[in-house]
Amino acid sequence: MNNSGKGLNMGQGRGLGRGGGQGRNKGGSYGTGGYCVCAKCGEKVVHQQGIKCTSVKCPKCGHPMVREELLKTKE
Repeated sequence: MNNSGKGLNMGQGRGLGRGGGQGRNKGGSYGTGGYCVCAKCGEKVVHQQGIKCTSVKCPKCGHPMVREELLKTKE
């Protein structure tokens, strides 16, 4: 066995730890289109790519908005 510190011996671990879940939407995304909707008053604005709907405040009432697809799954 060569112990010269060059990493020739690879480990045999399998990494079967916890945390294999995919979270909401089974790990997928809702895509670039769609709308952010206010769950309080129903106001709808176009979703902007790269900005989470939950970080957008409703222009009418100031309540945080949610992705339209999330509201549809709760109905």
